[in-house]
Amino acid sequence: MSSVQPEDKFGRVFGIDGLTLGATSAAIRKKGRLDLVVLLLNNTATVAGVFTQNNFCAAPVQLCRQRLSRGGPISAMVINTGVANAGTGAGGIEDAKNICYELAQLLQVNPDSVLPFSTGVIMERLPVEKILSGLPKCLDTQLVMGWEEASRGILTTDLVPKISSRNFQIDGQSISITGMAKGSGMIKPNMATMLAFVATDAHVSNKCLDEIVRYANDRTFNCISVDGDTSTNDSFMLIATGASSDPKITSADSPGFVKIRDEITSVCEDLAKKIVLDGEGATKFIEIRVKDCQSTAEAREVGFSVSNSPLVKTAFYASDANLGRIMSAIGAAHVINLDVSKIDIWIGDVLVAKDGEVAPNYRERDVKPLMESDEIVVTISLGRGRNAATIWTCDLSHDYIKINAEYRS
Repeated sequence: MSSVQPEDKFGRVFGIDGLTLGATSAAIRKKGRLDLVVLLLNNTATVAGVFTQNNFCAAPVQLCRQRLSRGGPISAMVINTGVANAGTGAGGIEDAKNICYELAQLLQVNPDSVLPFSTGVIMERLPVEKILSGLPKCLDTQLVMGWEEASRGILTTDLVPKISSRNFQIDGQSISITGMAKGSGMIKPNMATMLAFVATDAHVSNKCLDEIVRYANDRTFNCISVDGDTSTNDSFMLIATGASSDPKITSADSPGFVKIRDEITSVCEDLAKKIVLDGEGATKFIEIRVKDCQSTAEAREVGFSVSNSPLVKTAFYASDANLGRIMSAIGAAHVINLDVSKIDIWIGDVLVAKDGEVAPNYRERDVKPLMESDEIVVTISLGRGRNAATIWTCDLSHDYIKINAEYRS
């Protein structure tokens, strides 16, 4: 993997009946790049979402939470990049409302049925007039197969767009799921610092969709970290258009519920991994498996402590098997009564630490080729239970500093 120009292969992308997407350039921050996207939903669509846990959440996040909590239909979503509309006070709320209102007027729908999303520089006001001028162009470009243009229109420091798509059958009925995401830096999900939009043509009730979005999020977007920072604008939206009338998923006992839930989770996992692969300045994809824990939460705590450690991440960038940094990060995790004498660590399939010490037969030359690989697996056993978790992260390179030092230039 190169930090200069990683490649992203979409594979086959399936259009979702009942949903169209359009994108345009509104010159929000830079002229000539796609930066404004509109999604239009049919009137049978159900929508669920999860958002950032950052207390300094952006105006669009606040508005989306309010409108989803009312339980009414959602007709459209409008997404801008370049400016996050976070830290903008009451004026930022009004800007988001005005954009939603104008889009609603063009569509002749209730303004409360329009959800806004923003990503970009924090503590700057939106260039509202530019966005309003771009809305008709987004409507003119609406396509069922508009995923690629839309995925490019939501990027910030990302080097590549991120799309995942699949088609499968339930009792002979064809079901499609397609999703797109953006995220490269300020990635430490809680939920994630990113935008993600995943849609299916399945018929899923609001209650079931809400359960699925949280299930998928906990197992995918909430398992990644690039730099340990939780953004102000994180949003993951799940849409079920209902265009495929059967099967009807109205409860967790409905035939097909588990299949649809698991396929959606699979799409989200693919998108989550693509975010890590496109981490700012990243050169390596790292999977951290933590097992033999008293709880999943404990395993996640250890996994994130290791994945968020700048010392660990820079060691991986240098292909340096610095076991002390990994062990120190494990010890820094908030685990009650952790017995370090029971900890084992593997890099790939090589046992590097046994019972809290360097493994008797370990030789650093044995893991050097593994550390130089584009993809590295670290396994940690706490030796105190049966629960486990997996966290996906990347290394920390010189380019991460360069990208973020020049972010507003």
